[in-house]
Amino acid sequence: MTTIFIKYLITSGIIVLVSEVAKRTDKVGALIASLPFVTIMVMFWLWYDGQGAEKISNHALYTFWYVLPTLPMFLVIPAMMNRGISFWWSLFAGVGITVVMFLITFVIAKRFDVHLMP
Repeated sequence: MTTIFIKYLITSGIIVLVSEVAKRTDKVGALIASLPFVTIMVMFWLWYDGQGAEKISNHALYTFWYVLPTLPMFLVIPAMMNRGISFWWSLFAGVGITVVMFLITFVIAKRFDVHLMP
């Protein structure tokens, strides 16, 4: 039980830290947020919990494939908001584009014998 509490504390602490830095400076906050902290933490926790190299390696590989379709969202949201479209509509459109990009990525990845859907 102590281990899970420590995991929650460290993981949530990083999210709070990034959000506080982002309040003060957009660029530094975005830089920190763009670093793969979550993936690194998950791989560390997998290693700490005794998972094998194959499990950690698969996590890194699948993370690569799952990150790709999210990237257009980070261009769509600011482009829409800079044109006066509300945050919520911009966010909704960004999420919608991400879903479409996920579907496209699943089809492309399958051609490389990478099966992203269970």
